[in-house]
Amino acid sequence: MNRNSRVLALLVAVLVLGAVAVGTTLHAAGRAAEKDRARKDGPSVRSGAVALDTPGLSVFRNMAWGPHRDEIAAVPTARPTGPRTASGVRCLRFHTAAGTGICLQAVHGTLRESYRAVVLDARLRELRRYDLAGVPSRARVSPDGRSVAWTVFVSGDSYAGAAFSTRTSVLDLRTGRLDRSLEDYRLFLDGRPHTAVDINIWGVTFVDDTRFYATAATGGRTYLVRGDRAERTLRALHTNVECPSLSPDGTRIAYKKRVEGPSSDAPWRLYVLDLRTLRESATAERRSIDDQAAWQDGQTLVYSLPGNYGADLWTVPADGSGAPAVSMAAALAPAFTGRPQSGASSAP
Repeated sequence: MNRNSRVLALLVAVLVLGAVAVGTTLHAAGRAAEKDRARKDGPSVRSGAVALDTPGLSVFRNMAWGPHRDEIAAVPTARPTGPRTASGVRCLRFHTAAGTGICLQAVHGTLRESYRAVVLDARLRELRRYDLAGVPSRARVSPDGRSVAWTVFVSGDSYAGAAFSTRTSVLDLRTGRLDRSLEDYRLFLDGRPHTAVDINIWGVTFVDDTRFYATAATGGRTYLVRGDRAERTLRALHTNVECPSLSPDGTRIAYKKRVEGPSSDAPWRLYVLDLRTLRESATAERRSIDDQAAWQDGQTLVYSLPGNYGADLWTVPADGSGAPAVSMAAALAPAFTGRPQSGASSAP
């Protein structure tokens, strides 16, 4: 290569690098402008006290851009688009019932990213904390606030391969007993004991302090299982159930079901199972739902979908009627305070 060719190559390289730098700067500026617009056009958020024992609140992880992003916030359930009160407590996953909160947090300032579960009282003050084995996924509190559960994604299980692996723990707040992994329970399929190295359990939803429902996966299939902490058993009831959520009266399970047809990256539809008859019915939501839905009341399901701020909350009737509707923009992990729990103890 002669001198003129080398000079020309150098000039081309400089122009290319300059174009990349300009493009990167413009993209960053565009993202910053987008966030600024979101702050101006997004929900109104202000600092304040959040009490988990106040009736009639929707409590959730605030996703609006700004200083209160990821904080637990609250609005009156009757006015979901009203101004939000942000608590100052940050959680990746959150749930509350009967004045007890469970907050799954990232631990910052360490060389290796880590996570913890923090049990909160009604004023969001820390009561206990536990190190987590992986990335937070699900969290639930029992109806009377005396037990909590959490699920994390973990690595290092040899059977997992390219698929995910989970670990689900249940904590009794009265005794301090922690069942670190529900995989230690005995699993029954078709009434017979089942043992395998590929068993995964996730997505607890409580009946009471002793009984719960969850998802069990083994052999490439998923099952709705009924758990009993006294017996340390899991008994399969129905197939193709993930991330169950028990209705306030204890008679139905909302869940995501894997269906044929859609993309393999978005295979789930929101269904409801009648626990008395084991008949299932689809909701009017036809998009893929990768969430553990919550019951706002006995008729309405709340769940998240991707949005401009990361996630928005949507509602749909549980009986298959109606149509999906946005409930709250820029929100995730909803729970509802002061909701009646009568009847849940009589769940099948």
